[in-house]
Amino acid sequence: PVKKKSRTFYSAEQLEELEKMFQEDHYPDNEKRREIAAVVGVTPQRIMVWFQNRRAKWRKSEKLSVKGNKKYPTSSA
Repeated sequence: PVKKKSRTFYSAEQLEELEKMFQEDHYPDNEKRREIAAVVGVTPQRIMVWFQNRRAKWRKSEKLSVKGNKKYPTSSA
């Protein structure tokens, strides 16, 4: 049986730092992830997963905002 990892809970300060880093770069490299992990206080693996999940959330919100926009009319006649 494979043991599932326990969920990581982030404090408000950690989330603020992670969001700030996300605004700077959506795809941090290995070195950057290590730096973020040191600042936030979790493993680089957890940082990688957080960024994967955050990018998914970002893409979903982008899709919804484009869908909700009336910038793209169906006919121009």
